[in-house]
Amino acid sequence: MYTREQVAKLKEEFWTTFGRYIAPHLSAEGLKINWVNYKTGLKDVYFRMEADKKKVYIGIELTHSDEGIRELFYEQLQELHLMLAASVNEEWEWEKDYHNEYGQEISRVFTQKTGVNVFNKETWPDIISFLKPRIIALDEFWSDGKYAFEALK
Repeated sequence: MYTREQVAKLKEEFWTTFGRYIAPHLSAEGLKINWVNYKTGLKDVYFRMEADKKKVYIGIELTHSDEGIRELFYEQLQELHLMLAASVNEEWEWEKDYHNEYGQEISRVFTQKTGVNVFNKETWPDIISFLKPRIIALDEFWSDGKYAFEALK
């Protein structure tokens, strides 16, 4: 077992490594971007990437505390379902009502891969090769898709 400090250090090392690896890639709009802490430009809309001892996860999370507003954002995202699927070149899972690790109710669209372990550096290439094309594809999707949310700001 790892101590809390070791867990934090290994995760930080992984995300730093991933950030350095993907940093040369420009956004769909040709700009330098912080891929690890991607900014969607919309309050309560996040592109989330996580890795732990069992899996790696990437998704779009809608976290607005007002259920009605969150539902509007989710419905708008559903309108872009085909565009998202075409961008990421696969079908992702859709969950309108999900309780995250903090007990907060959110909506999310995501995919994940099991059988990897962020604490085992030998699986880092698998994690990176899973995340990299998907976060780049999400950025490509968002460069057009974000305009569908303008009226909801």
